Amino acid sequence: MTDPVLRQAVAADVPALLDLLAILDTAGDHPLTAAEAATTLATMARYPFFRTYLAEHAGRAVGTYTIIIMENLGHRGRPSALVENVAVRPDAQGLGLGRRMMEHARALCRERGCYKMALSSNLVREEAHAFYEHLGFEKHGFSFRIAP
Repeated sequence: MTDPVLRQAVAADVPALLDLLAILDTAGDHPLTAAEAATTLATMARYPFFRTYLAEHAGRAVGTYTIIIMENLGHRGRPSALVENVAVRPDAQGLGLGRRMMEHARALCRERGCYKMALSSNLVREEAHAFYEHLGFEKHGFSFRIAP
């Protein structure tokens, strides 16, 4: 695979992003409408560093991820990052795209002096877990959730 173009997503990318994010829907969640997604993307852009990236290859969207880099009072004021919504089209998996996206995210974190980059993955996504471990991610602590 030739190197994909990896760029920050814009409003015109919403249909492609929604299509990619459908890959992650294991709970049967109702997806956002295009208008809702465009509004959310615009809201995210107002944060100091909350971005969604789109990977394109041969003129089509093949991957995406979102990263938020958060300021921090602990850890000597060094920020931390959270990566979410990592998705690669099934027909593009195994070609190095996920690795490239995570390398991109790590570079952003290094540039901003983050002390860690974290992500979570659904328990049923065992292939994704193996992928992240292969990249050097390690299991750390527990992730908890509760409905608000």
